[in-house]
Amino acid sequence: MATTKDVKNQLANKANGSNNAPASPANTIAAYLKKMGPEIEKALPSHMNPDRMARIALTTIRTNPKLLEASVPSLLGAVMQAAQLGLEPGLIGHCYLVPFKNGKTGQTDVQFIIGYKGMIDLARRSGQIENIYAHAVYSKDEFDYELGLEPKLKHKPYMEGDRGEFVGAYAVAHFKDGGYQFEFMPKSEIDKRRKRSKAANNGPWVSDYEEMAKKTVIRHMWKYLPISVEIQQQAMQDEVVRKDVTAEPEYIDMEVSAIEDIPTEDVAEQTDEASSNQQEIEFE
Repeated sequence: MATTKDVKNQLANKANGSNNAPASPANTIAAYLKKMGPEIEKALPSHMNPDRMARIALTTIRTNPKLLEASVPSLLGAVMQAAQLGLEPGLIGHCYLVPFKNGKTGQTDVQFIIGYKGMIDLARRSGQIENIYAHAVYSKDEFDYELGLEPKLKHKPYMEGDRGEFVGAYAVAHFKDGGYQFEFMPKSEIDKRRKRSKAANNGPWVSDYEEMAKKTVIRHMWKYLPISVEIQQQAMQDEVVRKDVTAEPEYIDMEVSAIEDIPTEDVAEQTDEASSNQQEIEFE
């Protein structure tokens, strides 16, 4: 019966022509993504290509070495969440795969986070929304926001240079029937929601704070939008860690040839440091 360690060594032998070299983290992940191909294809919307999704996911993982150190179930779970929502991880900003240290287990896990552009894309798929957008508000802007019987929102950005400190963000959705919905959230409320994230101090909350702030207010407005229950529920998986990508097996029945069709640039050898930090694959 093949063990996880045996599979790693077989993958390494196939990729490097060596009988003793251990599998690199990138090769291992590439093989798992290849194995998951049919499940990714089932999860993806019809307009998306499963091979492209796997390549994008692998490229995203390779560009962040800490993802290569993460537990495989949580990493593949995050990839599957992206596939189910039809969102591409990476620079486009649809969604992010963010590694974090799990204080309970001591291992690195992966948190799936929807980006601002991903939230916009999901809303537009409903077919009921004419336009949807969000903007940040700064202290030097002219901003007027009122609730009540006649809600009002007016924003004129300061155009003479530095706009001052970030004070909040708002989102507006125009429906095809002529109606609309808007919401404003001050910085204090945005930061409360940021603190709930396991990736509050890394990932897009640090590198793309304004984008995450706009995503947060759109998500707050989400329940008022004409969006299908299915998409509503899927979007609520945002900023969670999923580890149920597969049932817990005794062994991994994986063909060594699983890495043959992965482009060599996508499974390039990682540094010795990354290889030395490789963890045994454990399904929780």
